[in-house]
Amino acid sequence: MTRFREELQEALPSLWRYAFALTRDRSRADDLVQDCAERALRKKHLWQAERPLRPWLAKMALNIHRNALRHAAARHIHVAYDEADLTPHALPSAEQGLEAAELLRRVDALPSEQRDVLLLVVIDGVSYAEAAEVLGIPIGTVMSRISRARAALRQEPGGGKPVRLRSVT
Repeated sequence: MTRFREELQEALPSLWRYAFALTRDRSRADDLVQDCAERALRKKHLWQAERPLRPWLAKMALNIHRNALRHAAARHIHVAYDEADLTPHALPSAEQGLEAAELLRRVDALPSEQRDVLLLVVIDGVSYAEAAEVLGIPIGTVMSRISRARAALRQEPGGGKPVRLRSVT
């Protein structure tokens, strides 16, 4: 197996988590990962071996996802979330499940610029520099979008307790 295929294989679980965060649907996440892997294999000559593969794959997945949304909108197709996938599994309490589902709804309500960078950093685990490269924006813009997204998510409607988010350095 080539180095590229080995790294691609290692990146698939992370890529699937990111795809699921983008689509909120297991089947569409599977399709997105498959499309991304196929495109990566076809375009592996464009990958710079000295650079990490995950950000390259994340950018590819984001572009494929955005294109699919554009095509769906052009055909006036409503893309509904799979409600079963919005319910977190193996949570110790129903209250935590409701809180997690509410957090997912609030993430979906963020402006796409904030949501995209938040998903890359928090779900896919890429660094700020890698997120900047994926999105084609300066690192300072990544930092400000993350800050605004986290501030928006902390603003609990009805004065409830603040939402805890994973700290990324």
